[in-house]
Amino acid sequence: MNIHPNCWNEYGELKTVVVCSPSHLDVPDQQTATDVQWEKAVKQKKAQENHEEMIRAMEDAGVHVIDYSVHLLREELLLNEKLINRIFVRDLACVFGNTILPGAAGTSMRRPEYFQSHRLFQQWFDERTFQMQSNNQLKALEYGDVMILNKDAVFINSGIRTSIESIEALQGSIFKAGFQEIGVIDLPRRPDTMHLDMNCNVAGESIFVAKSYMSYLPVQVVTENDFRYEMTGDFLRRHGYEVEWTSEIKHTVADINFLNLNPETLLISTKANKSILKNHPILRKKKLIEVEVDELENGGGGIRCMTLPLERG
Repeated sequence: MNIHPNCWNEYGELKTVVVCSPSHLDVPDQQTATDVQWEKAVKQKKAQENHEEMIRAMEDAGVHVIDYSVHLLREELLLNEKLINRIFVRDLACVFGNTILPGAAGTSMRRPEYFQSHRLFQQWFDERTFQMQSNNQLKALEYGDVMILNKDAVFINSGIRTSIESIEALQGSIFKAGFQEIGVIDLPRRPDTMHLDMNCNVAGESIFVAKSYMSYLPVQVVTENDFRYEMTGDFLRRHGYEVEWTSEIKHTVADINFLNLNPETLLISTKANKSILKNHPILRKKKLIEVEVDELENGGGGIRCMTLPLERG
């Protein structure tokens, strides 16, 4: 793979991204969906159509899209194609600057995806780039809980799927990757607040969209030698972001789980409440590319959840 990992923020021009096509299995009814912690039933055929539309939109924007499942060995694929959560690749790993750090599944149901994808990444990248040993002490760390704010700071949620002990174990690797601060927030532990990116998102170089309740929460700001506390808004503003607080998020995944294709363009769900992206003058200037991902969102994740950026401009 001729890939040079490079991600110092969430909004630079997206050049290379990893995805994984949906499982071959239907989730046939609401009871099954509830039991596997999904929102609604999902038909595989419709989910595949949605996923292909999302990929086309990214490719039309000039993004190199890699479906990691097509690179698995046949015997690995026989298992992988039955893993219903495999579409949510964001959680598997994260590019911190030029370093890829692996995650650790917060639920046993997802462990095979992490195991298989990490073995594949070991083939694609050298040990210095993909630091597999960094997750040796991790118990639970899913990267839907992580945002790269800028070259100085990372924002992480300690919640349902990411433990504070795992954040503490990983922070040394984040500092070595070139970052100076890690802001740790502790969001409510509910299904609709499962990951950080179900509550907030970077929407460009200087704009951050967040659920209003987050303005009441403190952030522990960790450096290599010390820590202190700030309110969420103060932490984000200090790192150059205006915060658009909103109480208008009705569909957690569709409304907030968008993807920055470049500094001017967002890839959003057709179900998104676009009024959220019209309230701020910076947001009103954004180009919005809409894709239908309704069936995929029934699994409880959105466009950001289903994309793992490897290279940004």
